[in-house]
Amino acid sequence: MGGILVEWLNWRWVLFVNVPIGLLIVLATPRWIKESARHPGHFDITGALTSTVGVVFLVYGFIRAAQEGWRDWLTLASFGAAVVVLALFVLVERRSRQPITPLHMFRDRNRAGTYGIMLCLAAAIFGMFFFLTLFVQDVLGFSPLMAGFAFLPVSAVIAVGAGLASRFLPKYGPKPFMVVGAVLAAAGLSWLTLTDVHSTYLGSVLGPMLVFSLGMGMEFVSLTLMALSDVPVQETGAASGLLNVMQQVGGSLGLSILVTMFGTASRNEAKDRIPAFLSQATPAERLQFRRTGQLPGVWGDHVLTAGVSAAFVTAAIFTVVAALIAVIVIQVRPSDLERLKGGTGVGPV
Repeated sequence: MGGILVEWLNWRWVLFVNVPIGLLIVLATPRWIKESARHPGHFDITGALTSTVGVVFLVYGFIRAAQEGWRDWLTLASFGAAVVVLALFVLVERRSRQPITPLHMFRDRNRAGTYGIMLCLAAAIFGMFFFLTLFVQDVLGFSPLMAGFAFLPVSAVIAVGAGLASRFLPKYGPKPFMVVGAVLAAAGLSWLTLTDVHSTYLGSVLGPMLVFSLGMGMEFVSLTLMALSDVPVQETGAASGLLNVMQQVGGSLGLSILVTMFGTASRNEAKDRIPAFLSQATPAERLQFRRTGQLPGVWGDHVLTAGVSAAFVTAAIFTVVAALIAVIVIQVRPSDLERLKGGTGVGPV
């Protein structure tokens, strides 16, 4: 649908299409969703503000570093501000009666490990979609609509991976699927690092996408189960909410890091290729280069591909870290397997 909207209408419709969907949900919710029991409490405004501002400073620091370098004063100031504000956030949450992020959730090693895995995997999957979209459109020449169809197999294979995990998880437990899923994701991303200007969709892109997607399907089921396992019913919202927060923060932070790696590798590749380009370029190509500052044609494809490959290397490192967390941190007891065989993912209250 994203490809259709961009191809036939305008990229702004990718955002605008959510408005009627949201309005429909607003109208349907009072009729179809039963109101849950209300509990007294208050909204942790200070925690919400400090967490949001801290992450914004951190993400902006990486984006600024990609543009201006690591010695830029605003880059360093952003990272410094992020450290201060996020430290303040932790202090606020420790003293709050009803924190927006209950820190005691991280005392359980399985839950803390689950959040760490989600953080790393979200960073990888957001980066994969972002940079593969650039590659298939700018290097392979796909239109937005063709790019949208090119990513359809990802959804199908994620469903297959999730189905396999759901079927066999009660027998083997979540840890094997968390480990194997992260390893498959790392293998897919490592495979993608081999892409170059001569790559094709069927020969170099589809295969690694399917491997990556199979691993992510396994991960989604097992991570959700582990995040909610043994959580009191009154804290299930906080536990699932934290998993979603890790996904959003991991995606934002990870993409900013990958963009930084992409920018650095692209600039280095461009510096290496400019002398060869100038020695062979026509007057028109030289004029275009002076106007835009970017290498045209296949020269620019080489620069883009070098940056994309570097981003995939970093994304693969994220998934390797996720696999190590799954191996070292996650511990599943025999009693956990017995509970899973009973068909529930949440422990006794």
